[in-house]
Amino acid sequence: MVDDTDTRPALILAAEAARFAPSIHNTQPWRWTVHSDRMELRPMAGRQLQVQDPEGKMLLLSCGAALHHARVALDADGWRYDVDLVAADPLAVLRLRERGVADPAAIRSFEQLPARHTDRRTVSDEPVPAAVLDALTAAAEQAGARLHLLTRDQVIELAVLVERAQKTESADEQLRAETAAWVGGDRADGAGIPDASIPAQAPLTTVAERDFGTTGTLVPGPGHDNAASYAVLYGTGDEAVDWLRAGVALSAMWLLATEHGVTLVPISSPVEVPFTRRQLERTIGAIGIPHFVMRLGVPDPANGGPARTPRLPSDQVIELRD
Repeated sequence: MVDDTDTRPALILAAEAARFAPSIHNTQPWRWTVHSDRMELRPMAGRQLQVQDPEGKMLLLSCGAALHHARVALDADGWRYDVDLVAADPLAVLRLRERGVADPAAIRSFEQLPARHTDRRTVSDEPVPAAVLDALTAAAEQAGARLHLLTRDQVIELAVLVERAQKTESADEQLRAETAAWVGGDRADGAGIPDASIPAQAPLTTVAERDFGTTGTLVPGPGHDNAASYAVLYGTGDEAVDWLRAGVALSAMWLLATEHGVTLVPISSPVEVPFTRRQLERTIGAIGIPHFVMRLGVPDPANGGPARTPRLPSDQVIELRD
């Protein structure tokens, strides 16, 4: 076991790395408490989407992504550690044990943290290589989740479910007001989705992207989603720990996709609405509990993607304690 005085800088670095993690509407609903010998992950109820995500499933998934980002930073620095998924208060605890040689794969993943972002533009006509899809499936399984790649017929079913979910959510005045508080503008406070990340018009895709109730400045591009792959991330349970694991899996997949030049667009609306979530479970053959849906595609290299979304200041997501 290393001396406590050696571990705190590594833990702080890991908490800083977690700031790059994806989250629903870029709410960043987590807070790290860094002690001399451990770091604890807690949810921030003040940044939970109370109307859109009343059960906190997307909050937990977001926190799971932050947990994975922190682990990537520790792995890239050669640390060996223990992870306790409490799934209560705190959600998780990381304790360092010893420092060894960093894994080159972990270093490559760490390099993707600042590069990873959500690109809501259409994709090119180049399909995602089968080897990459296999690698993403393996990454999900290694994190304790499963990935189901949708067939073309299932993609059509997904398109219908997304349309139904979005109609349901758009009809909710409170939800529309909540969304409006988190999207649009330049997001100078460091949270939410800025105009630069929201398409100026609806992209021409089979599966509709989320309607944020406002238009942004991102040019969607001339492409479509004919060559895109759609997938459902699922698990065997519906408890808090299962949603945390799903977030870990999502983060692992997203970083790997970024490394291979593949974009990942989150599609959470059919999971947020109870009746479409049940239908989505039937669509994938009732093999598990759907946690997330995503579009995977190869971007058009001729068009530059959007800038990454802003992040909250460190002192709003990291607390240092003796």
